[in-house]
Amino acid sequence: MSKDSYKLVANNKKAYHDYFIDDTYEAGISLSGTEVKSIRMGKCSIKESFVKIERGEVYIFGMHVSPYEKGNIFNKDPLRVRKLLLHGYEINKLVGKIQQKGYTVVPLKVYFKGSLVKVEIGLARGKKLYDKRQDIAKKDQKREAEKEFKIRNLG
Repeated sequence: MSKDSYKLVANNKKAYHDYFIDDTYEAGISLSGTEVKSIRMGKCSIKESFVKIERGEVYIFGMHVSPYEKGNIFNKDPLRVRKLLLHGYEINKLVGKIQQKGYTVVPLKVYFKGSLVKVEIGLARGKKLYDKRQDIAKKDQKREAEKEFKIRNLG
């Protein structure tokens, strides 16, 4: 497997719906061996997860990694708190932005980069209800335009 191969494991579509993503960071994640095997089989979810910075360290809460079938006693709690690995300057940048009103950090996707598990986290601002409505309207417009285009090209 080449160093730059990329395999998506979990995606957080809800984050794109609920937030404006201003900046993204690639973070390593601290896992046990059985968790890596489980993620390799695609048994990972970040739907309900969130990121917190405590004492200068970044943690992901609520990330669900299903127990590995053949892992028996080595399996860890599926919802345990896991540490994200970022450079010090990246953490300082995030802390500075979070202290500004309205910013938060959300996990966007989990993927393999070579043999390493990575988590893409995003610096995000919450969307208001009318922003979500605008996005939905834009999506509907795009879908309608594509439908029109298809009909026009078929007939």
